[in-house]
Amino acid sequence: MLRNAYLDVLGIDRWVPRNAVEPGADAPAASEAAPRTAATGARAPAAEPAPRAPVVAPTPLPPGIDWGPLRERVAGCTLCDLCKTRTQTVFGVGNTQAEWLIIGEAPGAEEDRQGEPFVGRAGQLLNAMLLAIGLPRETVFIANILKCRPPGNRDPRPEEVSRCLPYLSAQIALLKPKVILAVGRIAAQNLLATDAPLSRLRGKLHTFGAANTPLVITYHPAYLLRTPADKRKAWEDLKFARATYRRIVGGGT
Repeated sequence: MLRNAYLDVLGIDRWVPRNAVEPGADAPAASEAAPRTAATGARAPAAEPAPRAPVVAPTPLPPGIDWGPLRERVAGCTLCDLCKTRTQTVFGVGNTQAEWLIIGEAPGAEEDRQGEPFVGRAGQLLNAMLLAIGLPRETVFIANILKCRPPGNRDPRPEEVSRCLPYLSAQIALLKPKVILAVGRIAAQNLLATDAPLSRLRGKLHTFGAANTPLVITYHPAYLLRTPADKRKAWEDLKFARATYRRIVGGGT
């Protein structure tokens, strides 16, 4: 079934009644009839770091800036001290006509080297998450709150976010996405200017910006790699985002 294919892509265990046969599947041998079960004895999921205070409001870029000039502005940005430690800026990647915008926190070490967001193990998991709801990576646009890597992958500082958010706001204005999917606590809190924990932000439909773009919150793929028990919750978030998109466009993806 399609639902089971989604769960398999995400690596989420499925509970199957003993001796049950899925539609279209061969009957299992006796030794294969036992259900797939989640791992037992695992430690409780680690909590995400404590929330941070809201950031100050960013100053917008001149209206009407296009992709080329915006990319140049980002590449040459020196508005905060991250310009002194970066290898290169990470502008974002994907379809500039995309109806889905995925927003993360900040580049990591590999992203800083390659100049593209979500290219490591977390990026592979993000690709699988998107594919699970019918979105190959090349059909969406992916960006971060920060365009430069914070040293040691520390949390972004409020002044860094306030100086970098106008770039993201300009990208959103150019894309005009139907849905924004924010992955991780820091992305969510900065987009919503809140210090509420991720647990209170998930499962609700938020909006962003003057266009009131629908915004859905889920876990960061790096967190899910550390805490795979929460993949099932992430799957619920993805289904919620997909249902939101379908409601907006009046059809399937």
